[in-house]
Amino acid sequence: MQKKESTFLNMALSLLVITLAAGFSLGYVNDITLEPKAKAKLAKKVNALKTVLPEFDNDAVSEVVIVKPESAKDSIEIYPAFQNGEFVGAAVTGFSEKGYSGLVKIMVGFTLDGRIYNISVLEQKETPGLGTKMKGEKFLRQFRDKDPSRYDLKVVKDGGEVDALTGATITTRAFTEATQLAYNVFVEQKEQWAVNNEQ
Repeated sequence: MQKKESTFLNMALSLLVITLAAGFSLGYVNDITLEPKAKAKLAKKVNALKTVLPEFDNDAVSEVVIVKPESAKDSIEIYPAFQNGEFVGAAVTGFSEKGYSGLVKIMVGFTLDGRIYNISVLEQKETPGLGTKMKGEKFLRQFRDKDPSRYDLKVVKDGGEVDALTGATITTRAFTEATQLAYNVFVEQKEQWAVNNEQ
């Protein structure tokens, strides 16, 4: 049997068929994983809200407010928290691109009076064993119950009050920058909810 002569047209058609098959396969896999991915992302957000906020009974996720401050490259999410109709605080996303490995994204929960209730790390790519310690209790403890209007959210080395992670000063600077951004947005936006408490 004579071997079929390979032509440019045959190669192009084969490549086209392979590309189409791969494209359809990837599209199909993406479609069937979209819902589980969305559910996982939502669950992560709900867990973070429960961690960073005082007790609340509203659906904070559906009441999210998205703002784009001039000082930030990206939008910031604010999740207002209410208990029996009273505003008790808000969770605000903050981020910094100045981490050792880039983006550090956190969610900071604030009480009505502007104190930090808690912080949850949403995204980071810092060095394991160094920068990743920003998720640790020892590091996060120094932020809780602090009022950023009186507590200087800078590393001690830079004249602030935050103890840097050992060997990860750059990561700590990014974390404090993200926290300060979240606080600034909280202060700018909180009046729209707090005013309801006074009525």
